Order: sequence, then C-alpha cells, then structure tokens
Amino acid sequence: MKIAIYGQVYENDTLDYVLVLLKECQLKAVEVFIEEELYVKLTELSEVEFYKTFSKKEGLDASFKMFVSFGGDGTILRAVTYVRDLGIPIVGVNTGRLGFLSTLKKEEVKRVVTDFLEGSYQIEERSLVEVQADFAIPEFKEYNFALNEVSISRKDTTSMITVETYLNDEYLTSYWADGLIIATPTGSTGYSLSCGGPVINPDVKSLVITPIAPHNLNARPLVISDDTVLRLKVYGREEQHLVSLDSRIASLDNEKEITVKKADFTVKMIAYNSESFLDTLRNKLLWGQDKRN
Repeated sequence: MKIAIYGQVYENDTLDYVLVLLKECQLKAVEVFIEEELYVKLTELSEVEFYKTFSKKEGLDASFKMFVSFGGDGTILRAVTYVRDLGIPIVGVNTGRLGFLSTLKKEEVKRVVTDFLEGSYQIEERSLVEVQADFAIPEFKEYNFALNEVSISRKDTTSMITVETYLNDEYLTSYWADGLIIATPTGSTGYSLSCGGPVINPDVKSLVITPIAPHNLNARPLVISDDTVLRLKVYGREEQHLVSLDSRIASLDNEKEITVKKADFTVKMIAYNSESFLDTLRNKLLWGQDKRN
C-alpha cells in the first residue's frame, strides 16, 4: 500500500507526530511518499531514512490509497490542490485549532494506518465548485476549483459592491453587499456559516449563496441545487474586486462575468467509524453545551 504525507508545520510537535506515523508505516510495511518541503523539515529535525517525495506537479497518481494531511482545515484545503481529480482519499490529522475537516486527533495518529488496514473507515464523497470565465485568470490556472467556497469581495474600498446574479440564465437579484459566498455543503461550516449561512450535511446535493454584510437587509442565504450554474458580474466604485477559491485569491476587473458551478469531480475524505458529522457539530461547534444544562 502506498500513502502520501503532507503537512504545514506551525507547531513544534507537528513533526514529532509525523515521525510516529512514519514508524507505524514501517512496522506495517506501508510504502510512504513525503511532500518535498515537509521532507526537508524532517531531515532538519532528525535523521530519517530516505523517502521518495512528491510535489504539486509530479509524484502522485491514482495508485495511492491515502493522502495524509497534518495541520488544520486550511491544510486540508491546500491538500486538495495536490490530489485534484486523482481520487486519492484524504485524511486529516488535526495539529491546528478547530479541525472541522481535519478531525483525527494527533494523539491518535497511529489509527491512520491501523484502522485503514482493518477497514474501520468510510469514504465520503465531497463536491467542489469551480470558476470559469472567457478570459484568463492566471492565479487559478488549472486550480480553478474549491472544496469550501468561491467568494466575491470588495477591494481597495470601504464601499459595498453590487453582485449581479443569475441562476441558470434567470436573473435572481443584485446583491448590495461587501461580497458574496457560494459554498459547498463542506464549506457551509466555514466562511458561509460565519456570515449567517445554514449548516448543510456534507452529502446533500446543494450549494448555498450567502451575502456578506448585505445592505439590502431582506437578502438571506439561499440554498440551491448543486446542478445550478451561476453567472456573476460585479459593479462598484473601484475598478477591481477580489475572487477567492478557498485560500487562492485573484483580482478581477469589474463588469467581467464569471461562471460558478459544481466541479466535474469529487474529493474523497476518509472518516473513521468512531466519528461522524453530527459528532463534529457537537464537539467543534459546542452544540448542546450550555452552562444552564
């Protein structure tokens, strides 16, 4: 079995848990590939044996059984840009803070291999959104997709922008706001939630449109079918606005139209049998934890 290991190293003990996983892989005769920058940091920390490496451009293929991400939710979002449409299942070991996507505790890192080999896991298919345009967006190139959301926001101004919005070529409305979020069910617990959007179960086939601080106060988040094609055009006092795909940001000229729709591939996430989406809601969002109870 081949697995890939990737991580963003911000905490001092992150590499220690990577080393624990490497030792477990060695005991289980698992073939390991390490992301090249992470491998450099590991060699600086201690003497490690030689491992093959990979990057965004090369080294990964559909023969890998697992992609292990060490970090928080942001690291998972970056991991998706490595996996892309290869279909490699991703599991997140949480060395960050909230860990809504990266749910496995770092102290349980050995389970990454042992539970997988025992079949004590499930594969969840997560949908993505993508941006298309009839002009080049260099910042996105082949990474024009997002697991969480596409967001439109103002740039270089405190004034609101107007986002003209069409659903399947039918005019919906023009949002007067700081911006607009088009989130997947996975992304419903991220930026969209903080702007008042609903929580959506990850397996629901939908998207949610959430305005950011709308001036027209009757504008509310709208849940739509995930086969809907959105057309967006921005107007404002400045010449440009921002478009972001998860953590990747581009500046676009106002009045240029973009299309947002569901991507034609999904990302596979590994969920171990001891956890569930509802467990995550209770544990991460503290549902039901009221001092009055």
